[in-house]
Amino acid sequence: MPFSQSSQLSTIVGFIEELAPKSVLDVGTGMGQYGFLARNNLEFLNLFSVNGAAARQTSKDEWKVRIDGIEGCEIYLTPVHQYAYNQVMIGNAMDLLPKIENRQYEYVMAIDILEHFETPEGLIFLDQLKRVASRAVLISTPKEFHAQEVEANPYENHRSVWTQAQLTDAGFAEILPNEESWIAIARV
Repeated sequence: MPFSQSSQLSTIVGFIEELAPKSVLDVGTGMGQYGFLARNNLEFLNLFSVNGAAARQTSKDEWKVRIDGIEGCEIYLTPVHQYAYNQVMIGNAMDLLPKIENRQYEYVMAIDILEHFETPEGLIFLDQLKRVASRAVLISTPKEFHAQEVEANPYENHRSVWTQAQLTDAGFAEILPNEESWIAIARV
């Protein structure tokens, strides 16, 4: 569904803060929670301009961090996307990622997306994420298979479960702690 389990939020946001990228691609934005959290935690004080008694929200063209997204299901877009993201591309990530230049984003994240691919296509997906990143890619995926079929949005169907060994073999050797999900990082 267009959101992920909450136990991984602080771990992922902590990694984003530590990396402090100036450009982010969120693949599979869902309802936009990670874009919003990245915007608030990376842009921080630059979201507002305070001059004595006068204060205002800064406009997007004054922001220092670019956050773009890819979302396959247009009905998931919310006002959060308009606020947090510079651009959201709508469509199949496997069609859109090849159109993005190499190393276009410092940080790429795909939170609870990998399980929606069959394993061979998932490996191609991971390679595409690494290709468009210049510093790091973070993915999360459940440690156990959870059957899910959503007739209204086939992108939501679960098609695979991944092991730590598979992720390591794909270049995602750094694993962050979480009981329910693999939170795996590839440094590029």
